[in-house]
Amino acid sequence: MTPELKSALLALHEERASAVLYATMEEIEHGPRAALFARLRTASERQASLWEERLRAAGVPVPAFVPGPRVRLVAWLARRLGPRRMLPVLAAMKVRGLSVYRSGEEPGGPIAPADAASHPAAESWHRAGQGGGTLRAAVFGVNDGLVSNASLIVGVAAAGSDPHVVVIAGFSGLLAGSLSMATGEYISVKTQRELLEYQLALERQELATMPEEEVDELAAIYEARGLGRDAARDLASRLVADPEHGLETLAREELGLDPRNLVSPIAAALASFTSFAAGALIPLAPFFLPTASPSLAGTLVAMEIGLLTVGGLMSLFTGRGVVWSALRMAFLGSAAAGATFLIGRLLGVAVAG
Repeated sequence: MTPELKSALLALHEERASAVLYATMEEIEHGPRAALFARLRTASERQASLWEERLRAAGVPVPAFVPGPRVRLVAWLARRLGPRRMLPVLAAMKVRGLSVYRSGEEPGGPIAPADAASHPAAESWHRAGQGGGTLRAAVFGVNDGLVSNASLIVGVAAAGSDPHVVVIAGFSGLLAGSLSMATGEYISVKTQRELLEYQLALERQELATMPEEEVDELAAIYEARGLGRDAARDLASRLVADPEHGLETLAREELGLDPRNLVSPIAAALASFTSFAAGALIPLAPFFLPTASPSLAGTLVAMEIGLLTVGGLMSLFTGRGVVWSALRMAFLGSAAAGATFLIGRLLGVAVAG
């Protein structure tokens, strides 16, 4: 079988699976959203029929479709958890129209004329979380490293361990935590990137082979969000007329994905490793000062200074006062360290006894 026919079989399966999930979404939702998913289900069934015709014309038998375990599981979870909690999974299953769940948007809410005329339906939503995102991630990474390693060091020191043992434990915590964070970040970003690339490949194929059907689906989304039928159709036609712009628009509006958000998994992992390690190094710093005997007191002072600083920086993202944010962070971090101190002291006494 040629690659083109294999691709057609895959597209047929995807459309059939999408139709099942659209029916589920239609059942869950009500009002304009239910109507949108009903239209998308009809469009998906129509596209599946077109793929069937192409396969038959090429002499390829069309397989019967039975929803697989993955489709049934996603449908079951969507009914019980609600669509909003399932958006990443639904996007992976190629369910379109997910942009109607953007934060703060009401079903059938109107599209601002300026946005509709200039770019696909309020593109600013897709960029809203990007400003300061790197700084935010760095601050929270430092905070995680600081609290977790300070707690570890305090717990080990409270057990009566030799300072060299405390340093070894601190460095072990630094490396273990940094590598764990970096690995998790790499897997997360890599998975997101693979999903986006896979979905874009499917959209590119459909845009090339069935442009009118894609226009219909996009128009249905805009119509469900408040545009008139003719205006929605006209906007969708103009956006899809440019293949690259159309592909980006379809990914945003049908799947709720941002094609520009292809972050490097390696860069994300390195950033996560560095920020966590920087925070984890703070409570270790006093052990490298030129003093006769490093004590737990130095770690506690460094920890409090670090917590107050990180807490103050967090106010940049919360809108709360700097002092309040700093004191809150110091209290929570100190509570975590206090808990491990008590556990370490109890374990030290138990072992010594």
